[in-house]
Amino acid sequence: MLTVTTEYVSSGRVQVHRKSVFWIGYLALAGLVCIGVPTSDAATRPQSKPAAHAKAAPKAPKRTLYSAKRSLSRKATLARAHAIATSREMADTVLPRYKIDASGELVPDVRAAAAIIYNPETNQVLWEENSQAPRSIASITKVMTATVFLENNPDLTQPITIDHSDVFQASTTHLRANDRLSTDDVLHLMLIASDNAAARALARVSPYGSVGFVRRMNEKAAELGLESTIYADPSGLLSENVSSAYDMARLITHASGDERIASVMRTQEYTVRTAKNRVITFHSTDRLLGRENVDVRAAKTGFISKAGYCLATLLRLPQGVGGQSVAVVVLGARSNAGRFMETQNLFNWLSTKAATMFTPKPQQIPQH
Repeated sequence: MLTVTTEYVSSGRVQVHRKSVFWIGYLALAGLVCIGVPTSDAATRPQSKPAAHAKAAPKAPKRTLYSAKRSLSRKATLARAHAIATSREMADTVLPRYKIDASGELVPDVRAAAAIIYNPETNQVLWEENSQAPRSIASITKVMTATVFLENNPDLTQPITIDHSDVFQASTTHLRANDRLSTDDVLHLMLIASDNAAARALARVSPYGSVGFVRRMNEKAAELGLESTIYADPSGLLSENVSSAYDMARLITHASGDERIASVMRTQEYTVRTAKNRVITFHSTDRLLGRENVDVRAAKTGFISKAGYCLATLLRLPQGVGGQSVAVVVLGARSNAGRFMETQNLFNWLSTKAATMFTPKPQQIPQH
């Protein structure tokens, strides 16, 4: 408020003069505000932020239109990266490595986490690396699944209808819910293509049922003396399926004695037809099959991230060095190609040693 003092004699005149000055000052101030001249408070007061609702809406992300040229370029880049990774992988495993053992012998130096060469006839370990260490074994589990399923001599011509529970999150499978095919075809899918839904289906239709089947797998492992082996499911998808290279060498040897299993494991390609005439052709996951320098009698692959790349095989040496069958198991290899090259390298090394390893030592006659 504006006030003015005066020394006029009349008090009433003073009063009248104060009112006039007040209104004149008020009107002047109002005029200044209206025309945009700031007062001292307005000049120093920080500007208020705009209301939240007044903020500009964020711009929509710019959509990238599909480009066939860009798609092909991306695929070419991925293909080159895959080729480089494959070449590095092969270079890392093609040339075998060796080391000197405690006895001074030159022996294999594998890159896999565990491996073994085992003589089934004598129960002798010919060479090993961490062969007693329990590890996740992935789909090598299916060797026991086949063993347990066939121990009751089921009718392999009987049809099986695939259930939704068989294919649910099965990862690797050629099957669909409500597919209907013979038990023999399901067995082929499991052992050749490593089909997880097939393994679940066999366990489900067995006399034990799905839960009882796993219990029977563990009982069978105990009966066979596989002390490091525990099963949690029939397919091997669960990382809780664990065993050792030594146990798996003994299991693949046992399973190969059943020609219903061994003959399927030696099959490179197979075709099945469902009841609705859907044709499924699949190939073996074992790359050693068909090689001229390796005679595969039985084999099973396995892979999940926890297990790495695994391979259990029963191989027969050439007749020129005795024709002996040996189990070679590789667990936790670094790559798909690596497990086959490690197995091949171990087999080749053994072939050079077979003349001395499998030749019976002459019995010494005591001198009198």
